[in-house]
Amino acid sequence: MKKVIGFIGTGVMGASMVGHLLNAGYTVNVYNRTKAKTDALVEKGAAWKDSPKEIAAESDVIMTMVGYPYDVEDVYFNKDYGIIEYAKSGSILIDFTTSTPSLAKTIYEESKKKNLAAIDAPVSGGDVGARNGVLTIMCGGDERTFDECLPIMQAFGKNIVLQGAAGAGQHTKMANQIAIVSGMMGVCEAILYAEKAGLDPGRVIECISGGAAGSWSLSNYGPRILKGDFAPGFYVKHFIKDLKIATDEAKGMGLEMPGLTLAEKLYKELAELGFDDRGTHALYKWYIR
Repeated sequence: MKKVIGFIGTGVMGASMVGHLLNAGYTVNVYNRTKAKTDALVEKGAAWKDSPKEIAAESDVIMTMVGYPYDVEDVYFNKDYGIIEYAKSGSILIDFTTSTPSLAKTIYEESKKKNLAAIDAPVSGGDVGARNGVLTIMCGGDERTFDECLPIMQAFGKNIVLQGAAGAGQHTKMANQIAIVSGMMGVCEAILYAEKAGLDPGRVIECISGGAAGSWSLSNYGPRILKGDFAPGFYVKHFIKDLKIATDEAKGMGLEMPGLTLAEKLYKELAELGFDDRGTHALYKWYIR
């Protein structure tokens, strides 16, 4: 019998992930702070629950995809409705939120005390990857728990890798964000350069994306930039959160990261321009401000 899934956080990516779980035949309980964001999923067969407490008590695998580390801390540790307080013994907890490695370790350790298992599993691929069910999922935790969860995560993920012990998934996501952010600066600058040189930037993207300059961001976000489509696959405000985590972790390891430092500065300025609720590719707006 398939495990009952509880999913907390049905935003841009979470809603697609739940949709894939339903398509795979899982019974899914859902909760979101804005209930309306679950309406379409309930129509497809998901069951609405009134609180994280109900999700925890009525599910075998509890998945979370919320905004910030303080949201993660609240939904897991709140004494009135937190997951760890109310989950059934033997349940598995999977946090897909990009959060701090230290919080991931705390969730893992506190879960063990309650006979629960925990995996930190931040994802990459944005709204497109979630919608197409091909997310990259970076996991930290015990191998036995990972193996048990893998078939479930394969409903919406393609490249799913156990990176190490608790917190390793979050560290891997920081490496991912560091690589993305410098690449996004390159995408924006390449498009701006092509435009100023009098070239057709669409043709330039088509040409260079097949060579050494090719990247997921160039192929997926480049065309969106040219169309003026800055709808969020991943919010600027959440990216700034990730970059701060990465910067703090790098400082803690004694690393000098000039690319990351510059990118964090540019994204903060972009948010001040009013683009904090747009997609990360809205960085182009900083260049043409």
